[in-house]
Amino acid sequence: MAPRRILLMISGGIAAYKAPELVRALRRAGHEVRCAMTSEAERFVSPLSLQAVSSLQVRRDLFDPTEEGEIDHIRLADWADLVLIAPATANLLAKLAHGLADDLVTAVLLATRAPLLVAPAMNVNMWSHPATQANLEILRGRGVDFIGPDAGELACGWEGLGRMSDPETIARAAEGLLVPKTLSGERVVVTAGGTAEPLDAVRALTNRSSGKMGFAIAEEAARRGAEVVLVAGVTSVATPLGVRRIDVRTALEMREAVLAELEAATVVVKAAAVADFRPREVSARKIKKESLEDGEGIHLELVRNPDILAEISARKGSRTIIGFAAESHDVIEAARRKLARKGCDLIVANDISRADAGFEVEENAVLFVWPDGGLEELPLLSKRDVAAQLFDRVEKLRGGR
Repeated sequence: MAPRRILLMISGGIAAYKAPELVRALRRAGHEVRCAMTSEAERFVSPLSLQAVSSLQVRRDLFDPTEEGEIDHIRLADWADLVLIAPATANLLAKLAHGLADDLVTAVLLATRAPLLVAPAMNVNMWSHPATQANLEILRGRGVDFIGPDAGELACGWEGLGRMSDPETIARAAEGLLVPKTLSGERVVVTAGGTAEPLDAVRALTNRSSGKMGFAIAEEAARRGAEVVLVAGVTSVATPLGVRRIDVRTALEMREAVLAELEAATVVVKAAAVADFRPREVSARKIKKESLEDGEGIHLELVRNPDILAEISARKGSRTIIGFAAESHDVIEAARRKLARKGCDLIVANDISRADAGFEVEENAVLFVWPDGGLEELPLLSKRDVAAQLFDRVEKLRGGR
């Protein structure tokens, strides 16, 4: 996305020490970041540190004549494409909810017309207090967006909700608010991760899929304003912001979940690595190797799993259906055969024999294979960038329909 102007407001919580890391994350994405902070925030992070990572003077005082001469608080409020408050203490939330403007930060917040993204951080009891919750409802009613807080061990020794979200997570949420909502009104169903077909009470047949590609696709769809349902197989990847997740384990469970969501879907992206086969019989107990003679093995009879992609493509209607083909050889021809068999709108093919792309890594090199014989080869990209390239194509397909 094009670089944007982000104003980071820092209030006086211990999580303020993470602010320089947040600035770096935003600047890595190419954005211009200015910082303003309360006097209490200076107890936890120095203005000099923020100035060093932002390369811009840090605003601190509403009545500093040198700063006011350069740019007053109204111009600062007007400068921002997005105002990000991290951390946001209970005190700052109360001031924001009730329109107080007794320092630079709150004066800018009252004056700005930019979208607000708030990352709360406080003690668990302060977070759950009825006054704080009432203030949150007021702010949500005004259209303020929130990220977090997360649960965990807090600086005060308590455990529970109150930790500020990770800076990288906050940065991604900020970018999500700045992305044009080009998929607004679309309902996207994404499948991701591998499946696990049980063999006995302990073992299962599975694959190496991490789910990272499918999760990146779900995240990108949500960033562009779509309502997103993520049907997740076996994976440890965290759920993207703004995404509704349904966890499954087997191919049959994934089929059931996808079909349940299909009627309302306008776009389906089948990025999961679904097992083609499952054991015909599953032992209710663990199969003990001691029950076998030396050198004796076990014989598995496998049956085919349903072809979810072909089934939903047959019911495509006005939907856009995207399939994935993870191939180890003859990638292009295998993808073309799959596209012809399934009848979907596009196949995204990748060579899983490459060590630098595909399963269990952060990058992917894919081919877009089209029904008219067209072929687009993308260079090695991050999976987030692959997802962005995919939805650029999906938007054109949806526009045509």
